[in-house]
Amino acid sequence: MAVGTPSLLLLIPAYNEEQRIGPVLREYAQHFREHYAGPSRIVVVLNGCRDNTLGVVQTVAAQFPEISHLNFPGRIGKGGALIEGLKLAPEADLIGYVDADGATGPAAFLGLVKWLAEVDCAIGSRWLPGSVLHQSQPWTRRLFSRAFHAIVQALFWMHIKDTQCPAKLLRRAAVEQIHDALQIADLAFDVNLLYALKRHGFKVREVPIEWTDKLGSTVTRSLMRSSLVMFLSVVRLRLVYSPFYQWLGPLRPLEVWLYRKLGSPPPRGTAPIPANSQTRK
Repeated sequence: MAVGTPSLLLLIPAYNEEQRIGPVLREYAQHFREHYAGPSRIVVVLNGCRDNTLGVVQTVAAQFPEISHLNFPGRIGKGGALIEGLKLAPEADLIGYVDADGATGPAAFLGLVKWLAEVDCAIGSRWLPGSVLHQSQPWTRRLFSRAFHAIVQALFWMHIKDTQCPAKLLRRAAVEQIHDALQIADLAFDVNLLYALKRHGFKVREVPIEWTDKLGSTVTRSLMRSSLVMFLSVVRLRLVYSPFYQWLGPLRPLEVWLYRKLGSPPPRGTAPIPANSQTRK
């Protein structure tokens, strides 16, 4: 980590967030200006948006030049958006991400910074003592969340209570070393990230977080389908790190078809990334 206050890059993946992302960006940019001594940058990674999310981001960026964006006109998924955004890791000492809905506020996110003096990655957890939940998730999401946690624990034995909390911060060296191992383009991306960190010997610290569930989540509206995709992805990830994966090559066209049938982008390595991505200030 650099001497003095490290530079900070925050990634915000966004899919059709025109109604919510404007206030979130303003809150983060203003809070960073007032409470973070080092240089900071916010990059919104637009993932196949069909609404005016891009226009909203550009309007806010005119007021806060530290905000920029990457625009991918085709759907690449939340995980795909973060994989692309993490390619910017050489530009900052610390790289993190949150959701576009503002469930994690800027003060809670900056609370992760202090832990990077001890570990390589700090992740917020809604399931640790000391966490502050201003608005709980619907019971259906809590049920599916705990079931998914049990599956992840059984497959990977990482002993992390909340792999999916959208508040994570990493050192640049960790991102650069594991980036090639990041493949999962859907919401199970976090499991891919954390398991890659563990396998490379990086230290991960799970810490209590302040968090508010937001209405209008696309995950809640398509809970069954999202859960099925995530289950498929973690099983696939387990196979990637097993001796059997080399024998599954003939099934990969079926894998791509299944992901697309479920309305989700397939993992990297099974289909090409859209070539018409754009970078804008």
